[in-house]
Parts: sequence; C-alpha cells; structure tokens
Amino acid sequence: MDKILNTKLFIFDMDGTIYLGQKLIDGVVDLLDVLDNKYINYIFLTNNSSKNSEDYKTKLANLGIKAELKKIVNAGEVTAGHIKKIKSEDENRVYVVGTQSLKDVFENYGFEVVNSRKNVDFLVLGFDTSLTYQKLWDAHYLINSGVKYFATNPDQVCPLEKGRSMPDCGAITSLLKTSTGQIPKVIGKPNVEMINYISEKFDADKRSITMVGDRLYTDIKMAEDSNINSILVLSGETKRSDLKSSTIKPDFVLKDIAELKYLLKG
Repeated sequence: MDKILNTKLFIFDMDGTIYLGQKLIDGVVDLLDVLDNKYINYIFLTNNSSKNSEDYKTKLANLGIKAELKKIVNAGEVTAGHIKKIKSEDENRVYVVGTQSLKDVFENYGFEVVNSRKNVDFLVLGFDTSLTYQKLWDAHYLINSGVKYFATNPDQVCPLEKGRSMPDCGAITSLLKTSTGQIPKVIGKPNVEMINYISEKFDADKRSITMVGDRLYTDIKMAEDSNINSILVLSGETKRSDLKSSTIKPDFVLKDIAELKYLLKG
C-alpha cells in the first residue's frame, strides 16, 4: 500500500482505463478531483497514434476532463522525437502508414511526409484507421527494400464499449511480419524509453511513479521493465483469468480506476 500512498506521479493509460470508445469510465472525474485536492500530479499516456495530443485534449474535454496539453503524452509524438534524435542530417523523408493526425505530428517535427516509395528514409507504422491496401503494399515494398522501420505501438486491439474492440497497430504489424518476415523497432509502451521520457519531462523519480493501465503486455510490462509501480485495471483488454498464465505481474489489480481513490485514503 505504501507504493500507492508514496506516489508523486500517476501515469494513466487512456483507452480501456479512462474511457472505452466515447464513454468515460465511471468514477474517473471523482478520482481526478481526489488527486487534485491532494496535490498529486498525474498525466495521460496513450499508445493510440491515430490521434495527436491536441486531438486527445479535445476528446478528454468532450468527456468532461479538462487536461492541459503538457499532461498528455502520445506514442506518435515520442516516436517522431526518437527518430529525430537518431537520424542523420540528410535523412528527412518519412512514409507514414497512419492517420492524418500522425502525419501532422511528423510534419510538426520537421519531417517531409511522402506518399511514394521513392527515396524514403523511414517507414513509420501507426494505428491507422484510414488503412488501405496500397499503404500495406507500399510498406511491404519499403520493408523488403531495407528502409528503417518503426512502429508507434504493439497493441493488437483497441478496446471499445461492451467488450468490443478494433484492430490496432500491432495487428497491422503482424500482417507485415507475415508478408516480409521483418519486425519494426517499437517506440511506444512497453518500451522503457517512454518512462525515461516522462521521468525527465516531469522531473519525477521513478521510485515515485505509478503506471495505471489495462494491458499486461504494454502498460504493466513497461512498468516492470522500468522498475516503477503498476496497477492493472480490468476495465479494458485484460481479464482476471489472463493473470494466471502471464509472467507479467502487476503490483495491484483493480476492477476499474474508480477503486484507486479508496486506496489513496490509506
């Protein structure tokens, strides 16, 4: 329990943790009020690269949560920042298998986003709700041509209301792995670079950070690899029965995020 009470920064996953599709999970607003009243910092983190942080700020506002832009961390933006750090001066052309929002992110980071197979420096695969066969074919060609290949996240599905889901970036990656035999470098959760980025940006000691999410293989795996605290919520993808066969073990398991406010009372 001390791990929860000593937390200075909570990281909240969004899809499956804060909301499902267009429905806010019950108790979220009350929990955030408790954190605000206790002056405990929190941020929102998502692997969903189909939208950028501005989009998420608007979505949260529409759901009744007023979040500052600086408190929203998106895997697409971290991916763009990572590639910008490692690229050479003459590498600037990116083919993005993703939505316009993800393309906008790369353009904002100074990249030239291209729609052809010629002279491509980087291929980036995201959660593409505008996916076409042409994009898959182009990606297949570029991977087989040896272009540097990145993915924003490994999530197989994006959870929705009433137990439904839709294919996410990991499912698209699996298709291309089948056709090319190649896998990308994944920047989003569970990559520890996400926690390193957050720890530095928010000046937070890792020992005082707690990750709250609904996926074992991204949210909880990242927490485990980064040596931070973890809370698994059962409101999204993971079911309690999944814990029996998993080697990834959260510090706490809650029905949903609303239960966290009771733990904070000690």
